[in-house]
Amino acid sequence: MAFYGSLGLYWGLQMQEYHAFVLGPDGHIAYRHDLRCADDEAAKERAKQLVNGHGVELWQLDRKVATFTRKE
Repeated sequence: MAFYGSLGLYWGLQMQEYHAFVLGPDGHIAYRHDLRCADDEAAKERAKQLVNGHGVELWQLDRKVATFTRKE
């Protein structure tokens, strides 16, 4: 059974909604990736993959989960 909603279920796991904001060189948001993950740790692993010359902030609603600095 696979259901996707704002807090969808995937194979019986409660999936949480996260937003990974990729920051431009000026520190402002360049774009956003919407992520659905089982928990904070899974969301952090996915957000880390976006760090490539850009900083990334990971949020769940109004809670900042993590900040990743850019790699050169």
